[in-house]
Amino acid sequence: MKLTTLLSFTALIISILILWSLKEIIILFFASIVIAMALCTITGKIRDFCHIPRWISLGITIISIIIFSSLLIVIIIPQFTSEFQELINQIPSAASKLWELLINTFFDFAEIIYKDSIPDLSDRSILTKQLSIIPDSSTLASGVTDSITKLINIVSNVGIGILQLFFIISVALMITLQPNSYREVAILLVPSFYRRRARTILLTCGNALSSWMVGVVISSICVAILASIGLYFLGIKLVIANALIAGLLNFIPNVGPTISTIFPLSVALLDTPWKSIAVLGLYIVIQNIESYIITPSIMHKQVKLLPGLTITAQFIFTILFGPIGLLLAIPMAVVIQVFAKEVIINDILEKNYFSNQT
Repeated sequence: MKLTTLLSFTALIISILILWSLKEIIILFFASIVIAMALCTITGKIRDFCHIPRWISLGITIISIIIFSSLLIVIIIPQFTSEFQELINQIPSAASKLWELLINTFFDFAEIIYKDSIPDLSDRSILTKQLSIIPDSSTLASGVTDSITKLINIVSNVGIGILQLFFIISVALMITLQPNSYREVAILLVPSFYRRRARTILLTCGNALSSWMVGVVISSICVAILASIGLYFLGIKLVIANALIAGLLNFIPNVGPTISTIFPLSVALLDTPWKSIAVLGLYIVIQNIESYIITPSIMHKQVKLLPGLTITAQFIFTILFGPIGLLLAIPMAVVIQVFAKEVIINDILEKNYFSNQT
């Protein structure tokens, strides 16, 4: 092995190790890019619609977001907070009631199936002892309560989270003010012969992220509206809290919609057991409408991600970056897919293939 090759390989290994040590900063920077792309997309829509300079449309975008966030905090957040707190407090009772329902159902089936083989089924303590490996409802409720308490304690440590959020928003605003300048800085890191092509690839990535963000926002709003309507007609309490949870968790494909069903199911179970089944059916219908009608209709220009790629990206990025990796798994998968298609397939594989044919 030549000395230059060895030095290049060593430099590559060192670069990878440095990037790995900075992975938390990198994922926060990527989050800033995603937010900046969202701001640039809204700014572009306003500029094209009103035919005004970009700096004016950017000011309108930022002021509108501030006003909307303030109204959200003043009008919706207090009610959501009280409802969500009540919802959290009801989860242990719901788990206890569900366990009691399962135990009673087991006893009923046991009386029917084993009526001749068990001498005294009227005393259900016999079967209770036989099922001693299963915790009673109070133990289960206590475990759920302890888990929720630990989760609240973790969430209460918001100091680092606030600093990270401040970093993300600050960098996003800086990128939004001068997106072309930051793009050109990134292009300077590419060899000169490939810079024009790199500029096109970055624009393609930006368009793909913009399409994904617009589509997922509209999809989440539709899911929240459908959930609120369905829960209202079913007579489920805490409609606003559950609808907001369904809309927000819809940003996380596969995992989010599954988690969002836990809360309304808990509330419904405390009211009437059949309502929990109705809620489960409602959410299944909503997710099918979202997957097969809403998403194909509003994301026909979006980069198509295969379901297997989506789940794999969520799994890998959650392991690498934690919860924020789960939130950013899909936009990262969109960017990776664009780079793989444009660089590896179009510029390397197909180019070499056709050059070999000639």
